[in-house]
Amino acid sequence: MKSLEQFFNPSSVVVIGASNSPFNLGSTICKLLKEYLNFSGQIYAVNRKGENVFGCDGFHAVEEIPGQAELAVIITPAGVVPGFVRDCGRKGIKNIIIESAGFSEAGDTGTKMQEEMDGYRREYGLRIMGPNCLGVLNAHAKFCCFYGFGPATMGMMSLLLDKPGTISYIIQSGGIGVVILESFLKEVVNINKMVSIGNKTDIDEADLIEYFKDDGTEVIGLYLENINDGRKFINSVKKLGKPVLVYKVGKTAEGARAAMSHTAGMASNDVIFDSACRQSGIIRLKSISELHSMPKIFTSMPILKGGNIAIFTNSGAFGGITSDLLVEAGLSIPRLSTDTQVKLSSVGQIFNVSNPIDLGPAISPQIYIDIFDILLSAPEIDGLLPVPSIWQPFVIDALDELVKMCEKYGKPAAIYTPNSVEKIITTRKERQIPLFESPEEAVRALQISYEYGRHIDKINKNV
Repeated sequence: MKSLEQFFNPSSVVVIGASNSPFNLGSTICKLLKEYLNFSGQIYAVNRKGENVFGCDGFHAVEEIPGQAELAVIITPAGVVPGFVRDCGRKGIKNIIIESAGFSEAGDTGTKMQEEMDGYRREYGLRIMGPNCLGVLNAHAKFCCFYGFGPATMGMMSLLLDKPGTISYIIQSGGIGVVILESFLKEVVNINKMVSIGNKTDIDEADLIEYFKDDGTEVIGLYLENINDGRKFINSVKKLGKPVLVYKVGKTAEGARAAMSHTAGMASNDVIFDSACRQSGIIRLKSISELHSMPKIFTSMPILKGGNIAIFTNSGAFGGITSDLLVEAGLSIPRLSTDTQVKLSSVGQIFNVSNPIDLGPAISPQIYIDIFDILLSAPEIDGLLPVPSIWQPFVIDALDELVKMCEKYGKPAAIYTPNSVEKIITTRKERQIPLFESPEEAVRALQISYEYGRHIDKINKNV
């Protein structure tokens, strides 16, 4: 999918429909690129008056643009979009993002316009993203053509793109994309690329998964309302070799109808989709929040290779809470071997050396580190669920060391600290420690890491 590169890293862009009219959406794209992201490429604006927009050279028509633009972004009333697609084809602009709505999701008239655009796509050899989409974002290239952002959101985009990451997203809803982006301001992971695919008249989720295979992406998150080609989608995931996390609507008849009205997506049979996910190693998410909360278990920690988990806490109550959650998630809380318990007893100040391990209010960071080392080196343990309260600064230092130790031993830890969410988020952001915001989140992270680990193990055994 080399042909998709210019969607994410164009040297020149024409924004068709950008003008200086009040509330013009195309102008927000010009402003974002020019004033907030300092996009280094050439930006053109096409509008009725041929006026410049936020320093971007303006033209009355596509054919007036000098030279050759690599990408066209169309954000105009739906009725004139097919004509602009044709104009781009005649001009030789091969890559088009149609952000306008009012096509197949709006009824017969819109469907006919979408079919007309598809005819121009075939005639001129175009690649089309959308229609009815938000656009694309590439943090590493500091390129984003999302529309409608105000100053505060543009400032947020600038901050996010200053620290590009390794998580890429394919979404059918611009609103979901904004939620994910805002959440990443308080996370330890960050965005590589994000693309809103809308009605998917041409480029679909499978095309993008294939593209993300070799672009530095470590984890892919998807929000889907329908699947264009189930077999193509599953095959692209199988060839990827990376975790794919999917939140898909349409489990109920009501959800399927809502998806239809949003992006004209007839939701695929949910039972079949669920089965396909299990067979291909796709992780099906339970909530929208998991799209931004779960990736860090893959980027910050090794894969969980077995289901035996050691709980470590300085609160007996959370030992019981997390034990229930782990068992309900299909994981195990094994009895520690005599050797492991003897080693833990030698550390001192431990109330209970069985599993869960109840430390109590330890006053030495070394005690934490010793316990982590004993548990991670224990052959009967595959991963940790540490639940220590941040009651002293040295606890944070110990957790920082734990992250390094997990890498050394090849075993993951899903860390939850029973403190206020505000304190957890502040610590996570300032110290870049992959903390989860609830015991349920931490256990869910271990569950999906184990699920993916079993899939990888199955593949390796069949090779």
